[in-house]
Amino acid sequence: MPTTHRPDVTARLRTAVVRWFDESARDLPWRASSCSAWGVLVSEVMLQQTPVVRVEPRWRAWMERWPTPADLAGASTADVLRAWDRLGYPRRALRLQECARAIVERHGGQVPADEEALVALPGVGTYTAAAVAAFAFGRRSVVVDTNVRRVLARTITGTALPPPSPRAEERRLAASVVPDDARDAARWAAASMELGAVVCTARSPRCDECPVRSLCAWNLAGRPADEHASRRRGQAWEGTDRQVRGRVMKILRDAPGPVLTSALTDVSADRAQASRCLAGLVEDGLVEIDGEVARLPA
Repeated sequence: MPTTHRPDVTARLRTAVVRWFDESARDLPWRASSCSAWGVLVSEVMLQQTPVVRVEPRWRAWMERWPTPADLAGASTADVLRAWDRLGYPRRALRLQECARAIVERHGGQVPADEEALVALPGVGTYTAAAVAAFAFGRRSVVVDTNVRRVLARTITGTALPPPSPRAEERRLAASVVPDDARDAARWAAASMELGAVVCTARSPRCDECPVRSLCAWNLAGRPADEHASRRRGQAWEGTDRQVRGRVMKILRDAPGPVLTSALTDVSADRAQASRCLAGLVEDGLVEIDGEVARLPA
């Protein structure tokens, strides 16, 4: 993937995308000026591999119940997992609670603004740290998620989609595009992510509605096919361990008390698979087993 680009085109690209964002951005609660840094952090964790339409109602309920890191830090793990509901990947809920406790212990209950301090928190990776620094504190950072990768791949490098796994040259390219001014950089991060989420989508890009279609290298090249298509694998769901684990967690979330382990291994026609999934949930700290019964952690 080439990393060179014309500065004049890049400047026009940024201006057009940010102008479009100012006029068309979705009204999301974590974008409100009144939203706390904690609210931004919670949203970023919830939005990992989960669409906005599923996250928004869960985020609102979560923030009403646990509006500060200290509130979540003192909650029971069972309540946290029940509140996470069906957002998927429930280990994220455990890491978020661990993160809240670390914020209380290390930072007096306040989300730190520094990326190095953020990435040192449990469950906070490079992307999340950069996003919180930009969106919660208005700092200059290089925010690169799947949406941004796709926007840069198409508009600047002229490829249909970025490689399946991020590459170092992608981050270098992203860093070179970020404006020097902190406020402008934060705005560009939000705008480029939004463009990728609602217009420059992976499967059905709405190029006719794109504010930078006249600048987009991929569009100008005739929208060539995905050169990495043979390396991509679809995400199956039916019959997978993820589906079985989800069924087990739903039963435990909905149950008023402990559940017989035999009932949990009935969630799949393949009892060996169900047993393996239950054991994995125990290992991940999501389930506790006492004799013949299982429950969510206290």
